[in-house]
Amino acid sequence: MSEPREPRYPTIEDVIGRTPLVRLQRLPGAGNAARGNVILGKLEGNNPAGSVKDRPAMSMIRRAEERGDIRPGDTLIEATSGNTGIALAMAAAIRGYRMLLIMPEDLSVERAQTMKAYGAELILTPRSGGMEYARDLAEQMQREGKGRVLDQFANADNPRVHYETTGPEIWDETQGRITHFVSAMGTTGTITGVGRYLKEKRPGGGVRIVGAQPAEGSRIPGIRKWPEAYLPRIYDPAQVDELVLVSQADAEEMARRLAREEGLFAGISAAGAAWVALQIAEKVENATIVFVVCDRGERYLSTGVFPA
Repeated sequence: MSEPREPRYPTIEDVIGRTPLVRLQRLPGAGNAARGNVILGKLEGNNPAGSVKDRPAMSMIRRAEERGDIRPGDTLIEATSGNTGIALAMAAAIRGYRMLLIMPEDLSVERAQTMKAYGAELILTPRSGGMEYARDLAEQMQREGKGRVLDQFANADNPRVHYETTGPEIWDETQGRITHFVSAMGTTGTITGVGRYLKEKRPGGGVRIVGAQPAEGSRIPGIRKWPEAYLPRIYDPAQVDELVLVSQADAEEMARRLAREEGLFAGISAAGAAWVALQIAEKVENATIVFVVCDRGERYLSTGVFPA
């Protein structure tokens, strides 16, 4: 009689992805139900480091290792507005790297504290310089030999992992019924990778890909409208059918409503995508609309968006 096999237990790395897709119940209202619309949120906050960025963070590090570009013990550098930094800090801890994260000083306290908890070192840049200054500083530090920039904005391993995992998950979870996909646009990796996959599965406009961008004067963590010189090189406009502007006030109010009316405690950029999904639902019938719930609301408690 053979010995029983030793069980294989998953690691933190193994449980990235395969996040649930859940239906909104109260926010869409009776009108949408009558029109046959379904609005679904992809709960990326269920990833181990708490956001959709867990996927590209691990993808960029693993594939750089496979190419021989980096090896454990090296120093990695990244400019980040928060979620990618947290995800990279986790991935660096798992794989054995020193992680230097460059971020504007005005981003939430919770994000900075979480990065430090994973062992990352932070370099804070002036609020006035925004992410553009942080990105420039990361490149300067790499030129000075202080580490290797993974560069989520230009690294093809970012959208690639969404093409390989997030897109197929959404397709399978909706049994191919998805008609609209909505994502906040930051680095654009999610919308580019998922958009390409869904358009291949249903060519000819069968799935409409919609990006959420901030309206003029709005500052919404995780959603950006980049100046032309800083537009992420991974962005492929051919994969995006429509861009919708979201005001900061609408995104913040939607974050509060998602928590109060749906029990879905999401971040502000996720709420911006939800707001866009609801706007779409007002104009269509028999649609299956999926939006990315890119992180959780706990990261924004110090911003004053949620009641104290």
